[in-house]
Amino acid sequence: MNNMLLISLSRQIAMQRQMDVVANNVANVSTNGFKRRTAHFAEHMMPGARGDNLSAGDKTLSFVADRGESLDLSAGSIEKSGNPLDVAIRGEGMLVVQAPGGERYTRNGALSLGAAGELVTSDGHPVLSEGGPLTFSVADGEIAIASDGTVSTAQGVRGKLRLVRFDNPQGLQNAGANLFSSNAPAQPAGAAARLEAGALERSNVSPVGEIARMIEINRSYSSLAQMMQRGDELRRSALSRLADNA
Repeated sequence: MNNMLLISLSRQIAMQRQMDVVANNVANVSTNGFKRRTAHFAEHMMPGARGDNLSAGDKTLSFVADRGESLDLSAGSIEKSGNPLDVAIRGEGMLVVQAPGGERYTRNGALSLGAAGELVTSDGHPVLSEGGPLTFSVADGEIAIASDGTVSTAQGVRGKLRLVRFDNPQGLQNAGANLFSSNAPAQPAGAAARLEAGALERSNVSPVGEIARMIEINRSYSSLAQMMQRGDELRRSALSRLADNA
């Protein structure tokens, strides 16, 4: 396989990866608290040309290297929902939930009461307070959530929602269902995060911007595929002529 084809393939793989990231952003335009990701790539220089007749400038090849993704933690728009259990997070904090794989973190503040009266996310994961999951009964009456996360009912204060932050938020990993996991310990958010009850933070994805990126990637991919096809046709033509002249 020649160098041109290898370089072109490295670029195609990068664009496929970029398209996957953009498509996931577009798919979550309406997901509460979703944070968009951006794929990053860099030039990877390496020696690869073997011909002794090549000039020095032709002996270094430039490939495309995947440098991972970055998480856009900018705030999404906050809209009133009319549900007193919904909470929009202002600042860099996250809610802590109990998932099958352990504690996970989310900006999705669409909360409700589960079948057993526990406070859960829209995906059914129990939301954790500083004392663990919160469960309510009919006797509790109306539930109120204060800006610092304190949860109260007619029976008094029931607990305080855990709001956490991370020293390196770029280290957060997607854990499915709009949840994040982290290898680093979470820190109490403190004054860095406040809650607004009866409201929701929307996704920070710009549909127009992401669709424009998708179109740009698709055009670049098609252009590169056409160039590779023309190169293949030239090689076949050259081999055919060599065979005819042999």
